[in-house]
Amino acid sequence: MSEYTDWPDDTRHPIGLAVLLPGQNYPTTMPLLTFAGHAVRQRGWRVRAVSWQVPVLDHRATTGWVGAQLREAVGGFDGRVLVIGKSLGTCSADYATRHGYDAIWLTPLLHRPDVVEAMTRSTGRQLLVGGSSDPAWDLETARATGGDVVQIYGADHGMFVPDAVRTAEVHVDVTRAIVQWLDDTP
Repeated sequence: MSEYTDWPDDTRHPIGLAVLLPGQNYPTTMPLLTFAGHAVRQRGWRVRAVSWQVPVLDHRATTGWVGAQLREAVGGFDGRVLVIGKSLGTCSADYATRHGYDAIWLTPLLHRPDVVEAMTRSTGRQLLVGGSSDPAWDLETARATGGDVVQIYGADHGMFVPDAVRTAEVHVDVTRAIVQWLDDTP
């Protein structure tokens, strides 16, 4: 079961709804998703954060379950939707693609052919961000999706590196990349 938290909305006419989808063990209160949420909110988006308890699923069922969580989070919203998915949240790519949503994929699960195939079919704008030390990341596969790609050298699946200060800088680098991508959005 999932829960949804709408961030305080101080925008009179939001661009649309940005949905934050967590990883399996990476809630939306962790840095990548928190900073991404702040970046989109500052640029006029309404933000809805999803929290979930992931049931035991086989590989094939994961995509459907995560897509259903996105569907429920969007609900009856009638407007532009931006998906910001971290790790497991990137399994919503099929649902996002079928609905033409733009997406920011943080540490996408590029070792999953279904995720890559969905991202490759997407007609929405996409930003894929991954670390060179993340076993789920592959730079060439990311580029082959046709989305915009940012690779952080040495970062792992949580966008951490061995040095604490550099880890903080990595999160700043990712946030800057998101802001730049948002500013380039038509």
